[in-house]
Amino acid sequence: MDVRADRIALWGDSAGAGPAAALTLFARDHGGPAICFQHLCSPALDDRLGTASALRFTDTPVWNRRSAHLSWEAYLGYGVPGTEDVPPYAAPARAGTVALAGLPPAYVSVMEFDPLRDEGIDYARALLAAGVPTELHLIPGAFHGAWAVEHAAVIQRATAEAIAVLRRALGR
Repeated sequence: MDVRADRIALWGDSAGAGPAAALTLFARDHGGPAICFQHLCSPALDDRLGTASALRFTDTPVWNRRSAHLSWEAYLGYGVPGTEDVPPYAAPARAGTVALAGLPPAYVSVMEFDPLRDEGIDYARALLAAGVPTELHLIPGAFHGAWAVEHAAVIQRATAEAIAVLRRALGR
């Protein structure tokens, strides 16, 4: 197998984007492997669920604040989300700006009507503040899980862009 160690990128969607971001932090902090790019779609990054979008979107289709809370409890354990015991490797939004410095470039996409929207935006801003080259894309009119609606023009456009971004990041 022809694996290029200099072209390892991590892509995660929703609950998979949190571990992708966490693994990027962990790899940097523990000597590798070097990650060249992180691609985070509708990322679940903050167990506290205290953003405006998390508080607002309580009845959106597919995914809402209650779904997000239940997923954090399944991941961290009952009663753990929102406590001080959650490390940044479990919830990357808890990493401070200084801790984000030196991470590889990032692409963060969020859905307009997603309870996770604002934590994705906040994470992209924190990456930018840390000097990490970051591209943020808000997919208009979409809800969490809208990637499954493949025939929708907005999703086709977002998918084409996401693939193009990853190709550029990998030098292809």
